[in-house]
Order: sequence, then structure tokens, then C-alpha cells
Amino acid sequence: MQFNLAFKSSAFIFSALVSVLLLSFKSYSQSSAPSTALVANLSEIEWGPPGTGDGFPVGVRTARQGLDEVSGGITYFALFPAGSHFDLHWHTHDEYAVVVSGSLEIRLGDETHALEVGSYVVIPGSLEHAWTVPVGGDDAIILVRRAGPADFHFVK
Repeated sequence: MQFNLAFKSSAFIFSALVSVLLLSFKSYSQSSAPSTALVANLSEIEWGPPGTGDGFPVGVRTARQGLDEVSGGITYFALFPAGSHFDLHWHTHDEYAVVVSGSLEIRLGDETHALEVGSYVVIPGSLEHAWTVPVGGDDAIILVRRAGPADFHFVK
């Protein structure tokens, strides 16, 4: 009985992952494909200058990886220093993020979620959200893809 239940649970998780991948592929295939191949190794990323605040975490650094010429959405890595906080804000377009290093928390509306390496987040456009990296932990790196041009509307 336990094996059958475990198998059904595994089969459900597998089918859910396949569904997410197929939906992601469909979404990606409707936008412009990259004009050149890209391989990005974290150890070789050229980070931009550290942020200075004004809603953005002090010390946050980004590294742009690409631009979808049809939607205007960008793909980039963001490095959040340990103990940093990204104030509550929202974007016009959907945002997709994967944690590639460290751990952090994200507030989505009224709910807070703990994220670790491999966590995937879909943030619908207009949903208020905030990021926090624990004090005393490691820096966190996320890979972000936007469904349209980047805009930041901070909630006062």
C-alpha cells in the first residue's frame, strides 16, 4: 500500500514538472529565440556596480544576460548581499526567478516563502513582493527573466 501511494505521489510530481516545463517551452517559443548561444558560469559573471539604496538593497549587483527583442523583457542574475532587503514593490509584467545560490525569503502579497537553491518563483505582474536575505547567512543569487520591460513601482 505504501509503495503504491509513493508511486502515485512520484507520478503526480513528475507529471506536474513536465507540465511546467511544457508551459515554459510554449511561453519561450512564442518569444524571440536568442540570436546567439549563451553559456553563463557564475564564477565568470561580470557584475555591475553595487546598488546604493532608494528601495533597492544596498550592495545588490546585477549582470544582464539577454534581452527578448519582441517583449522587451530582460534576463539577468541578481546578487543580494547577506542581510539585505528589497523593499515592497511591483512590476507591470510577470517575473520568473530561480535561486542559484544561497537562501532568501520572498513576500508575495500577504504570504512569505523561504527559498533555497533550486526554488522557482513566478511573480505575476502587479503582485506586490519583497525579497529578504537572512543576516549572518551567505549572499544569494537569483536568475530572473521578465515577460516585458523592467519597471519598479515601490509601495510606500
